Amino acid sequence: MARTATTDARKKDAREKIELGGLIVKAGLRYEKRALLFGALLELKEKLMDGDSERIRLTMKGAEALGRDDG
Repeated sequence: MARTATTDARKKDAREKIELGGLIVKAGLRYEKRALLFGALLELKEKLMDGDSERIRLTMKGAEALGRDDG
């Protein structure tokens, strides 16, 4: 039973990582250096800690872009 739970958790984790990588591709950043992407994400994390206005703005921008995406 514990083995099944562990396997399911690992599958879920792998699926989430694949989906997150897909967002990098959808954003057109596939060929950027990993250090650049990671630095940008760290900076974003800091900005999101400052308040909800940036979170709301970026959420709306992302939702709009994903709504235009055919796949």
